[in-house]
Amino acid sequence: MAVTQEDKVCVIIAARNAQDTIGRAVRSALAEPEVAEVVVVDDSSDDRTMAAAAEADDGSKRLDVIRFKVNRGPSAARNHAIAISRAPLIAILDADDFFFPGRFRRMLACKDWDFIADNIAFMEKADPTHPPAEFAPNPRRLDLETFVLGNISRRGAPRGELGFLKPVMRRAFLDAHDLRYREDMRLGEDYELYVRALIAGARYTVIESCGYGAVVRANSLSGQHRTQDLETLFEAERSILSAGNVPPQAADALRRHCRQIGRRHALRHFLDRKREGGAGAALAYALENPAAMPAITGGIVRDKLDAAHRRVRPRQPAPQAGLRYLLPTD
Repeated sequence: MAVTQEDKVCVIIAARNAQDTIGRAVRSALAEPEVAEVVVVDDSSDDRTMAAAAEADDGSKRLDVIRFKVNRGPSAARNHAIAISRAPLIAILDADDFFFPGRFRRMLACKDWDFIADNIAFMEKADPTHPPAEFAPNPRRLDLETFVLGNISRRGAPRGELGFLKPVMRRAFLDAHDLRYREDMRLGEDYELYVRALIAGARYTVIESCGYGAVVRANSLSGQHRTQDLETLFEAERSILSAGNVPPQAADALRRHCRQIGRRHALRHFLDRKREGGAGAALAYALENPAAMPAITGGIVRDKLDAAHRRVRPRQPAPQAGLRYLLPTD
């Protein structure tokens, strides 16, 4: 079936020092017939990221590779790609991830949405040739409260926040509501954009079919965030709440998420003070910020309990690498 103009997709890849994976990402995007543009923004890499992306070109003239001379972060890279592209649908692909074949065909079979996301397969070793399990789409609408609650971490549970979703977004909706990524954010920028879109009335559909492969890395940006990144996310969420246009139940969920981020920031700030100035400096920070004491003491107790548990727990053989899915399936 021919791809209509309104179903054409621009795939945006923000990349930094991704020479080993960017080619796979680009090839997986160009393999999708619905993709009219692939825009790679090399965010001032120190390696061959730009060259490796160009080498993955299939000659269809759909690939555009751009380089920032100064590192500006993933939000700025994505915003620039949105500004210079034209396709009516926008999809984000991380430079070390890839699409499984047929992803957009399954997503675009659904109608009446502004954002649509599919399931994500998390894996330790990338294998684009091994398709994930076949799940029925089972489309459902995602509302603001459900989305925010789906990003509140639970102790002992694997990371599975709904903010990890990689939706296809309608350019017309983004433009109509002046929605772009906050360029001061390097953590949670996807989550924050989706929250603002849902507040603006976005019809956000989620399907269980899996078309996105995410490679689990210990050195990912989200796994190596700075204390400042947590503070920026915390302040961004407070800014959303202060606007006063969030429905009451969703506002309660946002406040819960904001408190969790605030506790993580307080503990990280305390540990920074201890590392930089010793126990005295850390204690001074805690005394100067009594509201942060529960987060600090709770975090320290949890860390010590975890350390004790690791000492007494029998050594287990390393598990075999496999798949896990972001969304629960029937």
